[in-house]
Amino acid sequence: MALRQWIHLLALVSLLSAGKSVCGTAPLNGRIVGGEDAPPGYWPWQVSVQLRGNHFCGGSLINKEWVMSAAHCFSGPSGWMVSLGLQSLQGENPNKVSRNVAKIILHPNYDSETYDNDIALLRLSSPVRFTDYIRPVCLAASGSVFNNGTDSWVTGWGAVKEGVALPFPQTLQEVEVPVVGNRQCNCLNGVGTVTDNMICAGVLAGGKDSCQGDSGGPMVSKQGSVWVQSGIVSFGFGCARPNLPGVYSRVSRYQSWIKSRIRSNRPGFVPFISSGCAVMSIFLISYFKFNSIIHRRT
Repeated sequence: MALRQWIHLLALVSLLSAGKSVCGTAPLNGRIVGGEDAPPGYWPWQVSVQLRGNHFCGGSLINKEWVMSAAHCFSGPSGWMVSLGLQSLQGENPNKVSRNVAKIILHPNYDSETYDNDIALLRLSSPVRFTDYIRPVCLAASGSVFNNGTDSWVTGWGAVKEGVALPFPQTLQEVEVPVVGNRQCNCLNGVGTVTDNMICAGVLAGGKDSCQGDSGGPMVSKQGSVWVQSGIVSFGFGCARPNLPGVYSRVSRYQSWIKSRIRSNRPGFVPFISSGCAVMSIFLISYFKFNSIIHRRT
């Protein structure tokens, strides 16, 4: 284990020395459903993906001209734009920068029924300039491990509870949730629901989760001083229900695909060393499984 950690550490040092050190840094960060208002600049990679001027999904900035989001958000190629440096969907946003979406790339194996491979890349019409309020996130490298209990944060402008929209001025929300291991998540959400391309997170007592409108947004964990994106908000059975953690696309599974689509100024990938512990719990889940409705987080 010690050797493995040293290998991961050396890979991280190599990444930072190669000029990718801007990714995953949030200079203004001193540290959704069940969430709270996020201070300005705390999550500088957070993006509002908008359809004809209205917020539709979340996303994350991964370099100067690419945004990552969820494939299920996109039903057509036109009418899309993104807003960065955004604090609230309404009112003044002095740090806001907007770009049209020039190209949308859905994962070729995206399955709209199971949400497997629920990932999309958006190319912006022109590059953005990094500021304290607009910065890319680092992405979890292949082989990263996020054990049960790994501390994570999810951000977005989605509903504050099922069927209840975020109130004016619709300030960006943040919520802290632990990772739930895939085996346990499969037991809770229904065997076969969660694939190896997915990662789960949530408080099993309920009350904290992503919800409709958060789709495509980032789930991140901190490693040292660097924030690493582990997941993309994808789907769930309702929002913040007990014993039904949210399901996210597992970013580390897509390093090769992302690199094949972005050939210059590639995003920063960081091997993540999980501090969580693998714990397996047994629950009676048949009621939750068969009396719940699956929801995309759009």
